[in-house]
Amino acid sequence: MILWLKGVIFNVTTVDLKRKPADLQNLAPGTNPPFMTFDGEVQTDVNKIEEFLEEKLAPPRYPKLGTQYPESNSAGNDVFAKFSAFIKNTKKDVNEVYEKNLLKALKKLDNYLNSPLPDEVDVYSTEEVAVSGRKFLDGDELTLADCNLLPKLHIIKIVAKRYRDFEFPPDMTGIWRYLHNAYARDEFTNTCPADQEIEHAYSDVAKRMK
Repeated sequence: MILWLKGVIFNVTTVDLKRKPADLQNLAPGTNPPFMTFDGEVQTDVNKIEEFLEEKLAPPRYPKLGTQYPESNSAGNDVFAKFSAFIKNTKKDVNEVYEKNLLKALKKLDNYLNSPLPDEVDVYSTEEVAVSGRKFLDGDELTLADCNLLPKLHIIKIVAKRYRDFEFPPDMTGIWRYLHNAYARDEFTNTCPADQEIEHAYSDVAKRMK
């Protein structure tokens, strides 16, 4: 997604992780993709890879994908952890607690998406902007923060519905607006795995509740 947004031409090769090619195993023993090699150096941490790409693929040749507002980087940073606890739980009697924790994290993200950013507020206008109309976390353009959060939100949407019959509440208008705008972008939809692949990947994680 980052490479696409940067305008870099790249090839995608699919790998069966159960039968890894030897050259892949030799590159980064004991780790699963994604990882990156550059000048003989291997990066296995996703955040480090993002930072590296932003630093090396820099303006004027490549667009900057960093955020304007630091808060955009941390918005929704606890959502996936709450989802993981919710989907891994196997005990019906505590399911409600995990679901409430997930909803609380989602509501926090929803509030951020609906809160106008400083550049949406006209200090000279008498009309107050009550709800943000921006497309993404940091404005109307996709940033590194979106590259990090959107795939996670998409996974939550698919997996929670399939295994827990859970959906994002309709009144979380910020999240729904955010996803709607993301699904309109090729950079996002064409780098997402198929829904069935996501469901299959979580089939062993999302245990049945007892």
